Amino acid sequence: MNATPLLNRFPEFILTLLICTVIDRFKRHESVITFIVFPTQYPVRPSNMTYDDVNHLAAKIKPKQQRVELEMAMNTTSPNYCRSKGEQIALNVDGTTFDETSTYSVKMMDKQTFSSIQATTNTSRYAAAVFRKGELHVTPLTGILQMRPSFSYLDKADNKTREREAANEGGDSSQDEAEEEAKAITVRFARPESEQARQRRIQSYEFIQRKQAEEPWVHLHYHSVTDSRSEHEKQYLFCQSVDASENSELVKTPKEYLAMLMPPLAEEKVAKPVGPSNVLSMAQLRTLPLGEQVKTLMKNDVNMVMPFANLMGLLASGTDSTAVMRCIQQVALLVQGNWVVKSDVLYPKNTCSPHSGVPAEVLCRGRDFVMWRFTLERSVMRKEITSIIKLPPEDVKEFLEHVAKPRHNRGWEFLLPTDVDFVKKHPDVAHRQHMLWLGIQSKLNSTNLIALKPVVVSGEQRLKMAQERVHENQSSLQKELDAKRAGVGGQVKREPASDKEDEPMDTSSASSLPNGSVNGYPSSTSPAFEHTNGNGPSPELQDFVTKTFRKHFVLTLNELKRRFNLHLASMPAGWNVFHSVSDHMLQDTILLCSCKQIMVPFPAQTTAAHDEQKVFGLWESGEEFDKHRRLLYDLFTKNYRVRRNMVQVKLSQEFGEVPKADVDRLLKECCISQAGMWYLKGTIQS
Repeated sequence: MNATPLLNRFPEFILTLLICTVIDRFKRHESVITFIVFPTQYPVRPSNMTYDDVNHLAAKIKPKQQRVELEMAMNTTSPNYCRSKGEQIALNVDGTTFDETSTYSVKMMDKQTFSSIQATTNTSRYAAAVFRKGELHVTPLTGILQMRPSFSYLDKADNKTREREAANEGGDSSQDEAEEEAKAITVRFARPESEQARQRRIQSYEFIQRKQAEEPWVHLHYHSVTDSRSEHEKQYLFCQSVDASENSELVKTPKEYLAMLMPPLAEEKVAKPVGPSNVLSMAQLRTLPLGEQVKTLMKNDVNMVMPFANLMGLLASGTDSTAVMRCIQQVALLVQGNWVVKSDVLYPKNTCSPHSGVPAEVLCRGRDFVMWRFTLERSVMRKEITSIIKLPPEDVKEFLEHVAKPRHNRGWEFLLPTDVDFVKKHPDVAHRQHMLWLGIQSKLNSTNLIALKPVVVSGEQRLKMAQERVHENQSSLQKELDAKRAGVGGQVKREPASDKEDEPMDTSSASSLPNGSVNGYPSSTSPAFEHTNGNGPSPELQDFVTKTFRKHFVLTLNELKRRFNLHLASMPAGWNVFHSVSDHMLQDTILLCSCKQIMVPFPAQTTAAHDEQKVFGLWESGEEFDKHRRLLYDLFTKNYRVRRNMVQVKLSQEFGEVPKADVDRLLKECCISQAGMWYLKGTIQS
């Protein structure tokens, strides 16, 4: 270890540069030389009293902890040294005996130990620099240490005193007291340590002290400032390269370096407050062209509906009304004398609905239909609109909120009153807009959103006509139904006849406007009119039931109703060949289509609904396989669930050896499996 004084010293205390060369001969069986550079401070001694001439007796270091200890000789012949005090300290520390472990070998305090502490933990900002021949040589520092006197010898003296006192007390008690009898002791094992307790133990002072004590001291050889070895080590502080320009990291030109030191002043830009993207101040708005002003005002209006007079009031005074009229016709349509934003302005091409992801083209068509309806009447029904345009409810609600407001028992009413004054004042504009709406109506007609021109029928007329139709058809329908029930054999679950009219199914399209109908009432030109006054299920309904059972073989009434509703929803908009199909009519249709009801003995604790307990199966399909299905149906009239081997044994008894493929097909067509048991389709919640 070499101590090299720096050229500049702090005026308060001594600052010395320690260069430690640590040679580890046992690391990977080879010698490893480590150079450690420490600036060391002596804060308890003024800078004019150096330790250069003091004899350094020993030195040691712990490299990982950056701890250094130096032993320096004391001048016992100095007039400032108290000899009696030095002898007393040595006596307290080492006692009267002398051996190799004694701290002071001459029975006098003749040396002093200095122990280091870290002055700072982050030395990345500091370096040792030497200026020679116009060159600045910089060496990084390992750490910055402060060397302070160590008083560990006082702790050793206290320990000696305690040991002597304990020995004296132990001797007296051994003479006065008899030897204690041996007694049993309880051995306890420590419980498993939790992670939280382990973290607390690791962070404790005792654990840190123990870990620090585990690092061994590395003993060093001290060389003074004037020693030749110190001069040799000091040369490593200088760059060893012949051409210093090759190793120089200062690659900036003088101008670039000056610009780094004094960067040019940048003009401060005043940041404008950020507002919503769809909000413009009136000052910003009036900087836009007139067409953009009109478009922005119409789109940013809360309800996107505005009378022409209000629009003129928002524009700058003196704006030409004729120019405004030309601009507004490009972005809006006239509805009841008020201007409503066009659909393609709200939903540009290649965009989609933020609610459902529906493409912009479909959204524009649906919104145009809503606005077209408001050109004909003041109020519309949301359910009716949804059933016709067949868009998600969120999008339909958004369309209506743009132009209307909900009214109790009146549906959605147009937001603003009809502006009759504008229509009278600008008849040419009103006529042009009327022609545009005729074009939109024709376009909607081509997409089946508008089937036929509606005929207005009042509510009283609809009620009167419905009552007359019920009285005319009630007796004939009841007779035919009784005849059908009497003629159907097999295990059919009968239901008591009722004088009341059959309750219709809750189908989503029942409230929609079919072709040739107004407000849900069929006219004589409607395709459903002949089935309304007919005496039995329509051929279309029978065809649907037949195809469904030939595909699925076993269905509950609830499942068939669900598939029927899906079938209605998939039909083209405005076209409906089914009219008010009741549960009784649907069951009669099932029995007419070569199907029978299977009387499944549901358990008493079943949670199946009434319609889910009505199970129907295909009885006659014209195939040889029908007899296998009938046998399976017979098994399920005795058991709610069966095992595969029961089915196979029953088939073998009736029809001889049955191939495994036929058994698999039978179970796959009619049953579902759960927990090793087989159930008819729909009789168990999957």
